[in-house]
Amino acid sequence: QKVPWRTREKREREGRGDGAMAYEEVNLNDMKYDLELEAFTYECPCGDLFQITMEELEAGEEIAYCPSCSLVVMVEYGQSELVKAQERIRSADKLESVVPPAGAKAIAA
Repeated sequence: QKVPWRTREKREREGRGDGAMAYEEVNLNDMKYDLELEAFTYECPCGDLFQITMEELEAGEEIAYCPSCSLVVMVEYGQSELVKAQERIRSADKLESVVPPAGAKAIAA
């Protein structure tokens, strides 16, 4: 089960600020975009997902946090990766609006 993204303020209250040492460095192109979480994700060894939003990336954030443990990853990206990431989000949004929900019956025209 996916855990919702925690806000920066909540992470800091939990003592998980930006001073954490990165578990791994990951290129943004290697992360998946999760429509439900509205975040780019990467598998964490604990079984959950490291998460970082597009808004955070656009603000210059480079650290993706796991909501279930203390591990973080450093996200490597430049302007070209941000542009590709924005395109991936638009494509994912379009795909979701076209694909019928599971169990839906097609209507013959």
